[in-house]
Amino acid sequence: MSEEGRFTIHLQQQEGFLINVAFDWKRAPDVLMDEPPPLGEQQGPNASRMLAAAAANCLSASLLYCVFKEEPPENCLRAEATCIMVRNERKRLRIGSMEIRLIVSEAVTQSARFARCKDLFEDFCVVSASIRQGIPMRVTVEDETGEILHTSS
Repeated sequence: MSEEGRFTIHLQQQEGFLINVAFDWKRAPDVLMDEPPPLGEQQGPNASRMLAAAAANCLSASLLYCVFKEEPPENCLRAEATCIMVRNERKRLRIGSMEIRLIVSEAVTQSARFARCKDLFEDFCVVSASIRQGIPMRVTVEDETGEILHTSS
C-alpha cells in the first residue's frame, strides 16, 4: 500500500474550463475535469469534488487494507464525502470542512481485525492525514520556454 517518492500527473486544458487529466499509470484512464456554470459546463468533477473523492477513497482503502489486507470481499463498503463550502474573510470560496462517512457491511464488522482497525486506519490514510495537517505547496507559473513568470512564496 506504500507509495514513496514522487509522481507527476499531466493536465491539458481542452476548451473553456474543460481539462484532461492524464495519470502516470498507463492502465489508469484519463479523467475530464470541469467547473460548474457559469464558468464551465460541468462535464466532469471539479477540483473540490476530486479532493473529497480522494479523501473518501483513501480512507476506504485504508480501512479495507487494515481489516482484510490484500483481498477484501466485494461490495463490503460504501462511502460518502461531503464538503462544506465557506467564504473566508476575503470572501474567497474555500472548503471549510469535510465529512466522510464510511458504510460497512457485516463482513467488515464481523472481522476479527475490525475492533483494532477502526482505531488505526485513519492514521494510515495518506490523503486525509495530509489534508488535516495542511499541505505545503509551491506554485510556479512558467511560459512554454520554461521561463519562470511567478513562484509562490
